[in-house]
Amino acid sequence: MLKKLIRLLILLLIMMPVSSEVLSAEKPADLKSVVSALEKGYSSLQDVQADFVQKSVIAGVNREQKGSGELLLKKPASATAMFRFNYTKPKQQIISNGKQVWFYLAENKQVMVSPVAEMFKGGNSIALSYLTGLGHVSRDFNVTFAKDPQDKNGNYQLELVPKSPSVVLAKLQLTVSAAAVAAFERDGSVRDIFPILASVIHDAGGNQTRIDYSRVRVNKGIDNSRFTFKVPQGVEVIKP
Repeated sequence: MLKKLIRLLILLLIMMPVSSEVLSAEKPADLKSVVSALEKGYSSLQDVQADFVQKSVIAGVNREQKGSGELLLKKPASATAMFRFNYTKPKQQIISNGKQVWFYLAENKQVMVSPVAEMFKGGNSIALSYLTGLGHVSRDFNVTFAKDPQDKNGNYQLELVPKSPSVVLAKLQLTVSAAAVAAFERDGSVRDIFPILASVIHDAGGNQTRIDYSRVRVNKGIDNSRFTFKVPQGVEVIKP
């Protein structure tokens, strides 16, 4: 269960797609411009709130798992990021105040509690790097264009292989907004803080998880109280 949770958190916390209008550039951008637009956008993130839909494909059994809910993320200037995932399907919560992570399964009356550093240790430290606001695509990944560098709408398709692979993060695939890249090339600005239209994570076992977001609100100011969790009475606490 812990590996599954880490895989999900890596996808949700590293890559948070933001809807963007498509704008086809007259001349396709080079890889450096696409990556720079991605990194510069991330550097200005303070907080984000969005609805999400998740689809996971389990390798070998051709079975899909679906989920949906609401995400909140906040990056304090001098501390590890705080996050909260309120799942409506299945009904569960994943909450962190930057030090502890709570994975609450309401139907089972159980909550898994783990230090953030423990969850993201070793090969999974790349996720913690992004959470603290220090992550850089070009530093942490070997980045190339996909076999088809652009989709039918002109958006850029990237493949990212972590320089320190782990069992939960073998490869990321990203579709990056052509409009955001064109704006960056034109005047050095970013139209979207996260100009990602689609993201898929692959683990070492061949499993895939895709996340799509809607109703994205960025840098609106989220109170720290949203990232606290009080264990309900009668709930079993599990520590890995």
